[in-house]
Amino acid sequence: MHILLVEDDRKLGELIQYKLNKQLNQVEWALDAENAMEFMERSTFDMYILDWMMPHKTGIELCKEIRMKKDRTPILMLTARDSITDRVQGLNAGADDYLVKPFAFEELIARLHALYRRKETNWEADTKIFGDILVVDYGTYEVKRNGVAVPLSRREFQLLSFMSQHPKQILSREQLIDHVWGLDAEITLNTVDATIKLLRKKLDDPFSDKIIHNVRGLGYRLVVEGEINVQSDKKAADDIFRQYS
Repeated sequence: MHILLVEDDRKLGELIQYKLNKQLNQVEWALDAENAMEFMERSTFDMYILDWMMPHKTGIELCKEIRMKKDRTPILMLTARDSITDRVQGLNAGADDYLVKPFAFEELIARLHALYRRKETNWEADTKIFGDILVVDYGTYEVKRNGVAVPLSRREFQLLSFMSQHPKQILSREQLIDHVWGLDAEITLNTVDATIKLLRKKLDDPFSDKIIHNVRGLGYRLVVEGEINVQSDKKAADDIFRQYS
């Protein structure tokens, strides 16, 4: 991951940067909000880690500015303030998660990985179109199969969304649990199979061409051709979506 760390405590900032870099991340370290904005203008990042209490401009203020620029990069807020009111304030400002100091480095890593997985399945970003077979609109949660609208449950849509991000790739049940339910979810491999079965009933059973394939002993894969990725220009996405109505 390419991470921007914004932390005015030099000792803590140096330690976090060192440990994250040892995990094969690329970490840029800014001492204040102004320095952070300079980094953001020069490069793109997979994750922002913002300290709440900084001189001149707080992490909360920086978080609000980032969101005003329509930047959806996941934000993890670091702070010693742990009241419910403070947590709500941070989340309302646009932060995705909140970690109270002092914290265990293992928890920091786990939260960053969870946010990154969420970013990979950020369904607001674009629309996937696979020829005239399948259209997945991540913003409106609409799915069309051979031009026919297919209503899915939230979990079914999450599962299809992840699979459509990795077409033709064999995805193990463990991968699906990790990215769709989360590793800490108390579910079994049978839950994955049951959800796949429900998804197949809606996406495959009514049609002669089957797109969700079981790879015995390995997992599942979505087999579709003609992939087009329409980025967040919603009007363009809607126009293309209507072509397959």
